[in-house]
Amino acid sequence: MKTIEYISLQDIDRQALLTILNKETLRKHLVAHNAFDDALLDEWIAGKVSVDATEGCRVRGILIDGAVAGWCGIQFENQAYELAIVLDEACWGAGVSVFKDMMAWASALGHSHVVLHLFNTRPEYKFLRKMASRVYESTLFGEQYTSYELSVPDTAQAQ
Repeated sequence: MKTIEYISLQDIDRQALLTILNKETLRKHLVAHNAFDDALLDEWIAGKVSVDATEGCRVRGILIDGAVAGWCGIQFENQAYELAIVLDEACWGAGVSVFKDMMAWASALGHSHVVLHLFNTRPEYKFLRKMASRVYESTLFGEQYTSYELSVPDTAQAQ
């Protein structure tokens, strides 16, 4: 069983994260943006650290078996608390575990529901459709998404 650990983005190995965020296989599933360099990554991390300090939000780097695997967060965007999970493709199998941990965070933060927007290049996930109170198409940053509004169970335990 793989060990998943969540750390502050300030403590993450920046070169490893930079490599992951610039992979074309990952970028095709994200909002279009320029490739990161050291300066852009520092700016992006500072922005996410600021989001993490915002009430109701949590942003973390993800380590799997001690290696940088990506990042995740609950952030307030588009008038809702949104889940974001960005994992290196070698770690995509850990996505469900990260999602479950984030739903526990959402409960601990007092959210009644959260939204997960999946870029239109992503396949539909049956487990998300099953648990969603609403599934709809949305346009964010000029791109098409399938959006899942998810009820947060009151019984989730914080990680």
